[in-house]
Amino acid sequence: MSEQRLPVVFFGHGSPMNALGGCYAEVWAKMGESLPKPSAILMVSAHWYVEGVAVTAMETPRTIHDFYSFPDELYKISYPAPGEPALAVRAAGLIAPEPVAFDLEWGLDHGTWSVLTHLYPEADVPVVQLSIDSRRAPAFHFEIGRRLQPLRDEGVLIAGSGDVVHNLRATRVGALAHDWAVRFDDFVRRTLENGPREALIDYLALGEDAALSVPTPEHYLPLLYVLGAADADEPVHFYNDEIDLGAISMMSAVIGVP
Repeated sequence: MSEQRLPVVFFGHGSPMNALGGCYAEVWAKMGESLPKPSAILMVSAHWYVEGVAVTAMETPRTIHDFYSFPDELYKISYPAPGEPALAVRAAGLIAPEPVAFDLEWGLDHGTWSVLTHLYPEADVPVVQLSIDSRRAPAFHFEIGRRLQPLRDEGVLIAGSGDVVHNLRATRVGALAHDWAVRFDDFVRRTLENGPREALIDYLALGEDAALSVPTPEHYLPLLYVLGAADADEPVHFYNDEIDLGAISMMSAVIGVP
């Protein structure tokens, strides 16, 4: 058992271009310096949104370039972090009796490596990805996070990677953020600070600002795993707390004292 309970982290990962550097990447690098170095990472990425619950269970996960029409240098990035099959088995045991598939094909998608390449540039921390079951209601994802909480006392960093505001159709370069994006991002931040955090589970009931900010669920749901793994009274610290391209929240949050 770890001498120190690890915090949980939500990353607003934004564009894959952040893997190449910039202001957001600089903040992630500073986060990596301030967080306790984990023995392994269990990552829930917006980009593994499939039917069913699965964990990557290979020794050497591949780097997945799951995007199109970006500069060639982005496709050349490799993040050769090892896998951790034992963690995959442990996570599946905690999630039981919900069935969990052991996946040997997926790897690390850009929701994972575009952030971790700055957080842990040596790629020396094993990484396991957990899929998001697209068939299930928001409360299910919160509950899975709650079941995984014991990993925090075992040296594992539980993390989610998405964006609490993610509306690609509403993005615009060089303009101010949409009012609805600012309002919903601020609501999420205030609720994370002041509670009750359970109010963020049923985002479909949060009104028009939520509907515009979360037109599809996959980028929002990683937050619910993080909230499930956190205790209600743990403090939260924010990073990259701004809206990019008018409609993408870059908010990252660490819950629990580093």
